[in-house]
Amino acid sequence: MTFSRLVWVLAATLTVVGCSSRPAITVNDKQALVMESSLLAAGITAEKPDFSLPEGRPTASSTIYNERGSAVAVHYRFYWYDEKGLEVQPLEVPKTIIVPATGQVTVTASSPFIGARKVRLYIYL
Repeated sequence: MTFSRLVWVLAATLTVVGCSSRPAITVNDKQALVMESSLLAAGITAEKPDFSLPEGRPTASSTIYNERGSAVAVHYRFYWYDEKGLEVQPLEVPKTIIVPATGQVTVTASSPFIGARKVRLYIYL
């Protein structure tokens, strides 16, 4: 087999292999909660968001805890992803909530896109 023919066969094989996989971005379940390090320094922790489909509408909730003796304002945003792992647009507007001293607050959101199948919560100060 000549060198040029070998290169052609290799290129064709790589093209077929590349086309056979479904385009998808894996949303790692271990990264469903993203927190800035400043939150931990402020005594704020949170649970990974729970995803559910009540009445077919994608919904998520997470509890945010404050271990400090003073209230803390926390900003958050839910990011929604379809079954292929692609981010759903439009993005939600960031929201702010006050977590009371040594207390907790549960934040909840519903996606306007009924095809959402995963969620990520980003919280920051």
